[in-house]
Amino acid sequence: MTWTAVLLVTAVVWAVSVIRSVRVRAFVYSLPLPMTLALVTTGHRVDGPQLLGVVGLNLFFVTVAVTHGRLRWPILPADLAGVAVYVALSAGVLAVPVPFEAALAGTVALWVLTQVLLRRRAAGAPATEPADVRRDGLAAPVKLLVIFVGALFTGLLGGLLRGMVVTFPYSGVLVAVEARRQLAEFSRHFARNSLALVGFLTAHHYLEDTSPALALAAGWAAFALVAAALHLPRAGALLRIEWPRDRLTSGKAGNGRISLRKPQRNG
Repeated sequence: MTWTAVLLVTAVVWAVSVIRSVRVRAFVYSLPLPMTLALVTTGHRVDGPQLLGVVGLNLFFVTVAVTHGRLRWPILPADLAGVAVYVALSAGVLAVPVPFEAALAGTVALWVLTQVLLRRRAAGAPATEPADVRRDGLAAPVKLLVIFVGALFTGLLGGLLRGMVVTFPYSGVLVAVEARRQLAEFSRHFARNSLALVGFLTAHHYLEDTSPALALAAGWAAFALVAAALHLPRAGALLRIEWPRDRLTSGKAGNGRISLRKPQRNG
């Protein structure tokens, strides 16, 4: 891992550590900054294994969330368990040829299935109190130093993964520590955002033989488009047509009014 990569990982984790909104935290982490740097500095191509690496990123956070949140492991052993799952997946993926189109179809299908299951689970789950995201007792310079040193160690392991280094959770290892009180919610938001990472890798794959710069530009454009589709409100939700209930029951529309107003969002 280069010094530039260490500084980038440090900056991403620091940004996540000062953001209160879990949704925004997950979006900032999902920005393909480490992927971009890995592609520029290592020269690895984007192929089927890298798409499955996005699945590995989700498995990393799910593993940390389960071991820390449900099994009550301390956050550092839980973090190591997540890394072990990613490394094991990488070893299996690198051992066999993975066609890009097959990996793309499988990854998108798995994303759709995951979103359906998460929505069903959320619909039947009781409302929960927001997690306490107050700053911990570490002073800002001490926290920055811990993040910087952690980035160095995660870089050492990432260098052993060959092509899977592109999607290795460099900053994820430390982001999981920062978001440990909100890991389950963070994992759900990141799972949704990960489709934009698939878009980034797909666009880069199809243009990397023409020009590296063009491939990266297309990747970021695809990421932005997919992210916008995931997060911008649908056109039908911007305005809501309301007709007075008494007019509907009486059948008289003489002086009825149609009111257009933006629906209010909770929170």
